[in-house]
Amino acid sequence: MVQEGKYVYCVVETEQERNFGPIGVGARGDEVLTIGYDDLSMVVSNHPIAGCAANRENLITHQRVIERAMQEFDSVLPVRFGTVACGADEVRNLLDRRRREFKDCLVHMDHKVELGVKGFWRDMGVVYDELLRENPALKRRKEVLANRGGKDSRGRIELGRLVKEALEIRKQAQAESTIDRLRGNSYDYRLNPTIGDEMFINAAFLVGRGREKEFDNVMDDLSEAHGQATRFLYSGPLPVFNFIDIVIRPEEWEK
Repeated sequence: MVQEGKYVYCVVETEQERNFGPIGVGARGDEVLTIGYDDLSMVVSNHPIAGCAANRENLITHQRVIERAMQEFDSVLPVRFGTVACGADEVRNLLDRRRREFKDCLVHMDHKVELGVKGFWRDMGVVYDELLRENPALKRRKEVLANRGGKDSRGRIELGRLVKEALEIRKQAQAESTIDRLRGNSYDYRLNPTIGDEMFINAAFLVGRGREKEFDNVMDDLSEAHGQATRFLYSGPLPVFNFIDIVIRPEEWEK
């Protein structure tokens, strides 16, 4: 027989019990509800204690449940994906033991959301040409390699390394320029790793609820200023995953 536990999504500040409906992780139609201690609660659903598969469907469900909680609470603390307690008593005990930590975080994140910004160069051929124009030494190395008919394998490797270094410098410069335009409309930001040569920024910004429109306007200005050279992907409002990381280790439930 499979032993059932409580899958934990987030921490909220409320004394009232709340049921968000059959939207739980695991595609079983489990009810998502709150389990509270004093004025703190965890948003949970039934789930096997054995754990939760880190597949796309479960990850998306985890986020969507937290976003659903955000519709009703001004401050929501996301709990790391895959966290499962043995039962309601363990949830209440942990809320009691970590009360001060959770309360402080809730105050810090009150009326705040996360907005994601990714920036891409549209034409890497243009970017590489600009790197060569801006770096005469790099251009000379490429010309020397071309004169050798491309048979110099070491030369190709070295050229590739130098191009990668130059590209990273350009990424950093454009990322810093983008952040400078957006930091005035946010409390904080986090830079995440970029993927591929085309992406020059992958950032999350902590923004006050009600100020999303101001942030939108700056994003519009950025897109207009860069014209066809770049494109931006903009997402949110999202749970504050990049700014709060509530980790509950298995041994904590057992205390």
